[in-house]
Amino acid sequence: MTFTELGIIEPILKALKEEGYTHPTPIQQQAIPVLLEGKDLLGCAQTGTGKTAAFAIPILQNMLKGYNSRDKKKIRALVVTPTRELAIQIADSFTNYGRFTGLKNTVIFGGVKQGSQTKELAKGVDILVATPGRLLDLINQGFINLRDVEYSVLDEADQMLDMGFIHDIKKIIAKLPYKRQSLFFSATMPPDIVQLSQKILGDPVKISVSPKQATAERIEQEIYFVAKKDKPALLYHILDETNYFSVLAFTRTKHGADKVTHFLHKKGIKAEAIHGNKSQNARQRALKNFKDGSTHVLVATDIAARGIDVDDLALVVNYDLPNVPETYVHRIGRTGRASASGKAISFCDGEERAFLKDIQKLIKQEVPVISDHPFPDDGTIVASQQQPKPAKGERFKSKSTKKQNTYRSRR
Repeated sequence: MTFTELGIIEPILKALKEEGYTHPTPIQQQAIPVLLEGKDLLGCAQTGTGKTAAFAIPILQNMLKGYNSRDKKKIRALVVTPTRELAIQIADSFTNYGRFTGLKNTVIFGGVKQGSQTKELAKGVDILVATPGRLLDLINQGFINLRDVEYSVLDEADQMLDMGFIHDIKKIIAKLPYKRQSLFFSATMPPDIVQLSQKILGDPVKISVSPKQATAERIEQEIYFVAKKDKPALLYHILDETNYFSVLAFTRTKHGADKVTHFLHKKGIKAEAIHGNKSQNARQRALKNFKDGSTHVLVATDIAARGIDVDDLALVVNYDLPNVPETYVHRIGRTGRASASGKAISFCDGEERAFLKDIQKLIKQEVPVISDHPFPDDGTIVASQQQPKPAKGERFKSKSTKKQNTYRSRR
């Protein structure tokens, strides 16, 4: 199937051709016809499936009906997403797909001064991409009115819930016109997300792209069993032994991301960290350096990584295994995009064995184990085997006891 067969009009087809798009992804094949008909949509899809194009293309096409560029621009489409990086990425996509339509979009987010954003809004925009906090702030200041919105998109809803945006989202929804087309996307569908979708959508068409499609078919996956203390050395060993030029590594915490980055710097590897404690300018600079090849390794936390879209990303490293199996799918989905191949390797220490079991259950496959490396670990010390921590001041009786309690203290 081609985009022409989906009924996409010439101005957008021309832009897609310039972007190198010829055949729609599964979610685009399912979503675009539904949205062109004006129906509400509930989509379950992870990063890397082509989700942004799945909603941006039909919104642009529907907005062109009866569009007159001489009319004063009003906000007719609103996309709300959790992070600054993802908001910028979505706005760039609207710009790319709509370059021959005459439609104008802008993006607003917190963490920076609002002056440049309010100036763009004052010029008039057709499509607004926003993070929840800054959107509500500018609404309350009178810079934004949502009364003319015809198309609303709530993207990465599960992540917004995790980040505590649920009350902001409800306030935003309350300010939208009752008559509109609503789109709701989430990578997972826990009960809270389903309940929220029911309040936003009428009788939506439901589509889903399963994790299996994104992991098993294109991405080479490997597991390295390694003690927690040896993870930095193993990462350096892998980077030193291979020719990977662009590596995205995930840690569980912000402190962990900084620690890994500092270690790699000492080893002479160009690396930068990206997480919530970094300023907006620092995050954008790190992402730019990674995309242009100035930085070879980008170390990220899951929330900060939403919106990172890098072409031809060859390797994803799960430095820390996530405790939510769906997160594993999201992470490795950043490589092997579209029809490209990719590779994902994961480090697993003794405490993470249970996480690995849940991941393999979700993706319905055993991830191959690489045992031929300098820092193998048999994983015999796990959380369930730990004994109570000794009282303060108690001396260790033997070397074996000392080893066990040293392990516990590192936790």
